[in-house]
Amino acid sequence: MNAGPLGGLTVIELAGLAPAPFAATMLADLGADVVRVDRASPGADVLGIPNDPLTRSRRTIGVDTKTPDGVEVVLSLAERADVLIEGFRPGVAERMGLGPEQVHARNPRLVYGRITGWGQDGPLAPVAGHDINYIGLSGALSTIGRAGDKPVAPVNYLGDFGGGGLYLAMGVLAALYERMSSGVGQVVDASMVDGSALLTTQLYGMKAAGAWSGERGANLLDGGAPFYDTYACADGRYVAVGAIEMRFWAALVEVLELDAESLPLHLDQSQWPKLREILAEAIGKYSRDELVAKAAGTDACLTPVLTPEEAADHPHNVARGTFAEVGGMVQPAPGPKFGRTPAPEPQAPHPAGADTAEVLGEFGYDGDAIAALREAGAVA
Repeated sequence: MNAGPLGGLTVIELAGLAPAPFAATMLADLGADVVRVDRASPGADVLGIPNDPLTRSRRTIGVDTKTPDGVEVVLSLAERADVLIEGFRPGVAERMGLGPEQVHARNPRLVYGRITGWGQDGPLAPVAGHDINYIGLSGALSTIGRAGDKPVAPVNYLGDFGGGGLYLAMGVLAALYERMSSGVGQVVDASMVDGSALLTTQLYGMKAAGAWSGERGANLLDGGAPFYDTYACADGRYVAVGAIEMRFWAALVEVLELDAESLPLHLDQSQWPKLREILAEAIGKYSRDELVAKAAGTDACLTPVLTPEEAADHPHNVARGTFAEVGGMVQPAPGPKFGRTPAPEPQAPHPAGADTAEVLGEFGYDGDAIAALREAGAVA
């Protein structure tokens, strides 16, 4: 059975919400043996998500980390692991007895990955927040929305996932690469402010070149340009248009059966309001799927705006295996794709604590020791 590109890597995940589980999921998806440390006593997920995709493809043990024996269990697992991931507020892991110094005293080779909103230091480090707060501080949120209107929260993709979990996973892999030469691990301090700021890197170059104004929704890539926007079709559904370059614009004009000679120059910003009206009228004559079929096989850069359910059934995504059914739930499949060591099939989440005995046995605990820990309430 293929173990994936991260086969042989052992990761300990201290259970948390959103960004840390997402980082652990990506590592598990690619073959790492991820052990999730859940609470010893059952507790409902904050969102009540059954078969949560953010807990797939790993084993789970139930540990009471408020007890010395429970802390010792996690430390003993960390002794034989490559990575530990946690997403608590600064100082919480240290107070638990599971901070970097405590863990590195037992295993100096371990990469200690931590994700927070504000970072481990700085004036805001101890303050509560959510994705919308972090991307607000990074400058990312201010750029999203229509001209003259308020900023629009892009779900929690930028902070929790792109600038959070993905950012942390990249940092963990970089630290693992460095360990190959140094022989020692280190702390990866990933902040969602830092990560979402990094996602805006191109914006700074565009601003310096005079290609991005300070006004939201009035620029090339934020819906300000009529040829890079979404439009309503006759059936109330939408298409996405991204015909920036001249050859793609020409293809779009042909698909929409517009008179190229009478159209304003598409890169002339002063003509954008007029051009937007023309495109809206032309696109509004068709249903979404009619227009998508009309553009099929062209370089018009016109595609449907699909719901998540529709996306899973689109022929291109089906051909690519972009989505998978895991435990009866359709969800995004592991990625990216590897030519020689493809990711293993994702596995349905296990109930919290379901693998406690199996994992502890693999990590050196015998049956009597496991029974004693259960009797003491340190594990479930």
